[in-house]
Amino acid sequence: MSDDIKETPSPSELRGPAPTAPADALLVVPVRGFVLFPGAVMPLTIGRPRSVAAAQQAVREGRQIGVVLQRDPEAPDPSPTDLHAIGVIANVLRFVTGPNGVHHLICQGQDRFRAVEYVQETPYLACRFERIAETDAQSAEIEARFLNLKSQAEEILQLTPQSPPELLSEVQQATSPSALADLVAAYMDATPEEKQSVLETLNLNDRITRVSALLAHRLQVLRLSREIGLQTKASLDERQRKMLLREQLLAIQRELGEGEEGAKEADEIAARITNANMPSDVEDAARKELRRLERTPEAAAEHGMIRTYLDWLIDLPWGLPEAAPIDVAAARRVLDEDHFGLEKIKERIIEYLAVRKLAPRGKAPILCFVGPPGVGKTSLGQSIARAMQRKFTRVSLGGVHDEAEIRGHRRTYVGAMPGNIIQAIRKAGARDCVMMLDELDKMGVSTHGDPAAAMLEVLDPEQNATFRDNYLGAPFDLSSVVFIATANMLDTISGPLRDRMEIIQLAGYTDEEKFEIARRYLIPRQLEANGLSSKQAQFDDEALRAIIRGYTREAGVRNLEREIGKALRHVAVSVAEKGASTTRIEIANLAATLGQRRFEDEVAMRTSVPGVATGLAWTPVGGDILFIEAARMPGKGNLILTGQLGDVMRESALAALSLVKGSATQLGLDASVFEKNDIHIHVPAGATPKDGPSAGVAMYMALVSLLTGKTIRSDTAMTGEISLRGLVLPVGGIKEKVVAAARAGLTRVMLPARNRRDLDDIPQAARNRLDIVWIERVEDAVSAALDAQAVANTELGILA
Repeated sequence: MSDDIKETPSPSELRGPAPTAPADALLVVPVRGFVLFPGAVMPLTIGRPRSVAAAQQAVREGRQIGVVLQRDPEAPDPSPTDLHAIGVIANVLRFVTGPNGVHHLICQGQDRFRAVEYVQETPYLACRFERIAETDAQSAEIEARFLNLKSQAEEILQLTPQSPPELLSEVQQATSPSALADLVAAYMDATPEEKQSVLETLNLNDRITRVSALLAHRLQVLRLSREIGLQTKASLDERQRKMLLREQLLAIQRELGEGEEGAKEADEIAARITNANMPSDVEDAARKELRRLERTPEAAAEHGMIRTYLDWLIDLPWGLPEAAPIDVAAARRVLDEDHFGLEKIKERIIEYLAVRKLAPRGKAPILCFVGPPGVGKTSLGQSIARAMQRKFTRVSLGGVHDEAEIRGHRRTYVGAMPGNIIQAIRKAGARDCVMMLDELDKMGVSTHGDPAAAMLEVLDPEQNATFRDNYLGAPFDLSSVVFIATANMLDTISGPLRDRMEIIQLAGYTDEEKFEIARRYLIPRQLEANGLSSKQAQFDDEALRAIIRGYTREAGVRNLEREIGKALRHVAVSVAEKGASTTRIEIANLAATLGQRRFEDEVAMRTSVPGVATGLAWTPVGGDILFIEAARMPGKGNLILTGQLGDVMRESALAALSLVKGSATQLGLDASVFEKNDIHIHVPAGATPKDGPSAGVAMYMALVSLLTGKTIRSDTAMTGEISLRGLVLPVGGIKEKVVAAARAGLTRVMLPARNRRDLDDIPQAARNRLDIVWIERVEDAVSAALDAQAVANTELGILA
């Protein structure tokens, strides 16, 4: 020992106050980051005044101390509440003071104790305590856990080269389960909290279990560390060993004839590659992968990946089949058989097919059918494939938000596959198939990329001849594929993608067109679906028209087909139960079959009072009618707008009111009426958001009708944007709006004169049923819309 360290002084040499702690109290030394266990001899460094005073007093009086872990290691001077309740009674074997004022103790743990009451806090802590006696209970379970714990401790000490050899000897000679558990807990690599938890576990069986669990984790870490070290050291030798064994395995398989099956499979794949008509660079890549497959054992995971990749390359239709001649007259018959109406759409498709016939290698435009649901967009694509005598395949793009769904995944990923485009071509089995890209407007964007951007290459005739799928890793020619896209709206399709397609708009059907479609297609299809014949169930014409007008209100015919199916299922029950031979569905029994009418013709009823105008609206699922209601009440000239109107529509209402105020003299109105009354404009169906400028004319006419007391003709609907100069400006969606007016039973529509260019787009059936009034100024609208015969009481001003 160095000269600057003093040996343990005798009690007479220690100076300090006389002992003040009771004789039955235990002097407490708080520690942090350290847990003493019974039987363990451990060094302890102390420096806090109360801890030094307690140690000096214990040495002076020859008393034992209590070593207790404090709860918060950051507490500088812990109080009794900051200490754990259970600690260890220890003998001070040695007390040494260093030159820097730091005191060192060597303590030997004796027994556990529980602090009952602290009787003194200065100059050191002292408490009354309860000694916890240790009893070695004997049972078969404890004996088994004792042997397991000893085995774990021995293995850990053997895996830890820096552990002292005498510690291993002490563990091997241990005979007491409690002593072994405390010994292992004292020296194991664990946090102070984990060790304190072991110290506080008084049940011997639970204590051994807890220590064994902590050792198991540490033992696993040491085993892995050793394995990693051995693997790193022998990695080169192992690689050489595997190579040698693989060569020996191949030699043994050749001697036994077991390699003949693999060679036969390789020859079969090679023949399929030769017959696949691949381009030269793709064929070279395929044969390179085949050579890798021959060298790869079947048990290896890479064997299956290579075989799957080769199957995809071989199964794709690389060669261009002989094109069937396009018969334009036959194509026209096919379109007429499959679809009723849609004359302009059919004519455009015939033009498309005629160009393909005359220039089969030319770059034909990519068609995109846009229209509401149920108008036959997808079935048009099937008809085109039938007319061209080509295979048809459909790719649903609704909900696709990953670029890999279009371009495929790279082969490095587990479970990688080509994109939907290549999968569809393989399914069709022809490189010149008709591919329907359904719901193009429903694609989304996510962190995995933008699939719409990946579609740019697919739909570009200048680029798709070298389309590269990430999985194939080779270019595939898509220039012979006839792409046809469908969408419900164009707003969600990006501009560059829209620019690559020719947009063909499909409007909704009129009631007469729905009637013919139901007679020709829907009723026969539902009869077959419900197991009925045309003799067992028959539809009356008036009943069918009543279903169209009273039970459905849609641009397409899907709900109409559902209602027809519902009526036929009712007939099927009668045939199955009662054996009815013939059932005729008439208007009289529609209520019993389908329930009460869901839609009523409320146009005449709602426009029979001043202040109500019928407007026309465009929606993603077709056109619709909407009512503009205006009312006035005594007030201060405020304008109230309700009905969940958007900013543009609210501005249209303000413009309409300003225009009415400006033309009050021409309308015969007293200017004071605007100062003494509040005006309220409401658009019903308040739960539905509405926006757009096309309701300007309807709002202006509602205000004029309200203030003049004259009703608007109940058979008239109107649309158009207005300016403060009184001009009626053009709007969009004319075709859908006019079809909706005809579907609602109206006979007159007022349209902006500048929309005459859209007249040819309106279906002929709708033009035949409607009287179209072209208006250039709001004065034209007033003279055409107001019902001069029905003058109401202008003093009421509020809707009934």
